[in-house]
Amino acid sequence: MNVSADAWFRLLSDSTRLRALLLLVAEGELCVCELTHALAVPQPKISRHLALLREAGVVLDRREGLWVHYRIHPELPDWARQVLATTCRGLQEQRPFRDDRRRLAGMGSRPPRSRCA
Repeated sequence: MNVSADAWFRLLSDSTRLRALLLLVAEGELCVCELTHALAVPQPKISRHLALLREAGVVLDRREGLWVHYRIHPELPDWARQVLATTCRGLQEQRPFRDDRRRLAGMGSRPPRSRCA
């Protein structure tokens, strides 16, 4: 991760980025379309936030045809992973995080899991 602790917490201070990261922690890997649906935000907005996270070394992207998949960077420092894991556990039943997971689970046109794994 090529981001300082100050920059890390600024990244987490944005609701869209925090919600996307917590979904990635819970799900492992998600396509842009899944994040867009779950967060109920326009695709350009989620893509802009994912680009910031990718540039900071927090997430990795993987392209597969038209699909772009994101996951937490495997080399994220332990302290940063612990922050995400603790935050995910602590907020999983609070809004909007609970609602994001419900929307994702109810997404009818969700890509097959084998494509996102």
